[in-house]
This record gives sequence, C-alpha cells and structure tokens, in this order.
Amino acid sequence: MSVNESRRVFLYQSTLASLGILVSGKSVFAGNLLQTKPNSLIKGVQIGVTTYSFRSMPGHPDKLLQYCIDSNINAVELKGDEVEDYLGKPANPVKPLPRVAGQAKQELSEESKALAKQYILDVAAWRESVSMDKFEPIRKKFNDAGVFIYAFKPNALAPENTDGEISYAIRAAKALGATMVTVELPADPAQTKRLGDLGEKYRTYIGYHAHLQASETAWDTALAQSSYNSINLDCGHYIAAGNSKESLLRLIESKHKRITSMHIKDRKTKDNGGKNMPWGEGDTPLKEIFSLMKEKKYKMPATIELEYDIPAGSDAVKETKKCRDFAQLLLEA
Repeated sequence: MSVNESRRVFLYQSTLASLGILVSGKSVFAGNLLQTKPNSLIKGVQIGVTTYSFRSMPGHPDKLLQYCIDSNINAVELKGDEVEDYLGKPANPVKPLPRVAGQAKQELSEESKALAKQYILDVAAWRESVSMDKFEPIRKKFNDAGVFIYAFKPNALAPENTDGEISYAIRAAKALGATMVTVELPADPAQTKRLGDLGEKYRTYIGYHAHLQASETAWDTALAQSSYNSINLDCGHYIAAGNSKESLLRLIESKHKRITSMHIKDRKTKDNGGKNMPWGEGDTPLKEIFSLMKEKKYKMPATIELEYDIPAGSDAVKETKKCRDFAQLLLEA
C-alpha cells in the first residue's frame, strides 16, 4: 500500500496510559490513568499544533483546547489574540475598511487614525498592567486536559512595541507554561538583539519564524547575539523559498540545539509554484524530517501549521487530525 493510500485509510488507536511531554529531557506532566487524554508523542517525536491552524473556527481558549483534544494532539503553540481578547484586552474601535478589487487601499479618516493611535496606547497600557495570575488558570485547564502549551505568539514583539509589552509577552508565556515566545524574524539586527536581551532577562527563548527569506544562514546573526535567540523553523516555507531538501535536513542536523520548535507543512518547491498542499502531496521531505527527529532523538516540537485549502465537507480540526495521523504513519513505518 502506498503512503498516499495509507494516508486515506490510516486509523490510530488511542492509548490509555500516563502521558509525559519531554522538553529538554524532562517530563512536564503525567497523564491520568483513569482518563483518556490526547497523545501525539510518537516514537519519541513530539507532534504539536499552532492554534493558527484553527483560524477558520471560533477562537475562545476553551474551544482551542477542545480542538487539540479532538485532533489527538497534546502540545500546542498558542496564538496571542484569542487569549488576550478572553482576558480583557481593549477592543479595537476601528474596523478595517473593505478591500475592493482593482481599487487602491482606502485611507482612514482623521478621526479613525486618532482612534487607532489611541488603541495602540490602550493595548500597551493593558499589557503592561495585566496580572500574570490571569494566565495561570488557562495553563491549568490545558494541562489538566493533557495538553501542554510550549510556545506563545502574541502580537507584542515588534519594533514598535514597548519594552513593557515585550516583557509582558515573555512573562505571559512563562505563566502559560511555555518555554518560548515566537515571532517573525526581524530584518533589523537591533531588534533581535533587543529581544534576545529580554529573553535572557526572563530566561525564555525567542523563536524566530521565517517565510521565504529562509536560508541556512538567515538566523546566524540572531543566534550569535544571544543564547536565548533560537529558530522556529518552518520546513514548508524553507522548501518553497527555493532551498533544497538536502539543505533543510542539513540545517536541522547542524542547528538542532538552537531549534526550539519547527512548523511542519507540505509545500511545493519554488520551481513547482510553492503552493501549500495536503500532507504527502507536496515537496517538503516529511518522511526524512520525521525519520531524522526519531533517529537523533530531537526533542523540539514538530508543529502542524494547517495552511492548505480545507476541502468541502471537512474542517480545520479534521484536517489537523489527518496531519497528525499522517505523521504517525511516517514515524511508525
């Protein structure tokens, strides 16, 4: 039976057992023998998911947790917006203007510009004053259900954000139980130096995510600046950027000690159009990636990031579960 045929028919059996997620060789929590909990620690490889994968569905933290459970995934990178909105971040009073095909982007009115400026100040003030005690019940609810939050990605780590906002993001990550915050790789080395210094202050990693600027050397400056600067490697983007699979595997092997998490998606190569595809139909070397992680016992989470078009009759949870099960199929082959 081919991999694609197996992908369509593969079914897994849930394991009723104590559950431990390994981060740097340490057990974060143990499962309850009396309750079935999600399990995506497969052959020593931790499969996780970013809640960005569920962006087409309601984003309340309780629902995000249920999506993880329904996907049989026990580790998650939690996006910030849903958590912050739930905890009372000020609502944006300025609604985005509708885009009209063929027309230039519409400018906001002076009144809307003033409201938008004040909103930025209000959000910064909220972030700098909100109690970390509010985040801990979210951590407990996820952990009690058997799901570990290993990364937090709020929109609070950009050059325009205050040091107070960045400190908030890192402290919130720690309160959620995460070992890292994730952010797009800045073009300005001054920003990676700034983030690395604050990461070191709070002993929390800054995981830099790259898109089509990804290369074997894209992270070198940031990594040299701080031991708390790290790589959030998106394997699909790396392939779509025009890099070879050999280059990708070489990067994982050579920099594995500085890779704190990876995003896994299946994309076509640059020459093949770069499109996101269902797992097993693109050019990302999924089998080789998972085999390397299993063989070398790498502990960084392999994070499902669902970006291909969801087929009719399905939804983000069903497709995420397909990806999780496909990863298990490859790991157990």
